[in-house]
Amino acid sequence: MSGVFESVPNFSEGVDADFLRRAGDGEDVLDLHADAAHNRSVVTLCAEDPDRLLTSLLELIAMAHERIDLRRHRGLHPRVGVADVVPVVALGGAGEERAAALARRVGEEIWGRLGIPVCWYGSLAEGRRLADIRRRPLPDLGTEAHATAGICCVGSRPPLVAYNLVFDLPRPDVSAAAAELRRLPGVRTLTFPLADGRVQLSMNLTSPARAGAAVVFAAAAESLGVEPEAELVGLCPAAAAGPGCDGGLLEGRLGAAAARRAAGRAERRGDAEAVLLAGRLRTAAGRLADLPADQGSLLDGAEIAVGLRRVLEAADLGGGGVLAMLQVAAEELDAALVESTRKRHPERSRLLRHWLVQTA
Repeated sequence: MSGVFESVPNFSEGVDADFLRRAGDGEDVLDLHADAAHNRSVVTLCAEDPDRLLTSLLELIAMAHERIDLRRHRGLHPRVGVADVVPVVALGGAGEERAAALARRVGEEIWGRLGIPVCWYGSLAEGRRLADIRRRPLPDLGTEAHATAGICCVGSRPPLVAYNLVFDLPRPDVSAAAAELRRLPGVRTLTFPLADGRVQLSMNLTSPARAGAAVVFAAAAESLGVEPEAELVGLCPAAAAGPGCDGGLLEGRLGAAAARRAAGRAERRGDAEAVLLAGRLRTAAGRLADLPADQGSLLDGAEIAVGLRRVLEAADLGGGGVLAMLQVAAEELDAALVESTRKRHPERSRLLRHWLVQTA
């Protein structure tokens, strides 16, 4: 089974347009989400090659170190550093042990090259949570927080979903609903008052296969008697998607990034056939990037991804991890299909499974 590595660094800057433009401008970037009220941005990166992901991360963290002064930072979200949280996630067959080893390398390079102290969390620290670090921020690498950069929290973890619901209701009511949601598996909640008078229920869904976006949205709406406004922070695995997740599917963006990367290589070849193929790849990338979260679209996306993989392999454009990225995208989109969808589309489902086996 193919595998790739994802990282989702959180930066204590959500307003500076130039910082956000530079943070979101990279071949390995799948998404950038910025929030002015929290003064925070979340970048999603992905690569098959661990060294490539490490290099991309260090470039972003160095920029944050250079441009952000934690002493002057103002925002709703709790934080201990300019590069506040840097998780590494194994996708597909990358393996959690390899992700943990990569996360440890990332932390050691952050301290060794940039001089920013590091706190381990998650699997690198026997399950220590970010909330524990924020209460007592003592670094594992280094002795005390950097004057301007603070501390960087580095760990490895399974995929999670960062998901916000916004209510035009009194904060005590929303806080009561947040307490009820914490009874669901893997749901962690905070509430924040927004400048417009509404209340944001901010969640990390750490067991998205059991309590994903659709589950928590329905539970919150039932508890408070009103449907909230939903906001996805970063990207969401297709199997955990719900309201507000259209166009924010991890697998869709992963496949889109692979298609764009291959299109660039085709354009550099310069011949007419390669340029025509590049146009087709960019069209497919647009469809995958904007993929809706409904079951029919997930099936479409899986077929697009596995089809692109076969085309790129035949055209000798599969370097740089694009084949692995497309394979993971197709496999995970296929895994998100429910049995009723397979029964409605038996032949498409059978062929998709056949192609996945052939390309694995």
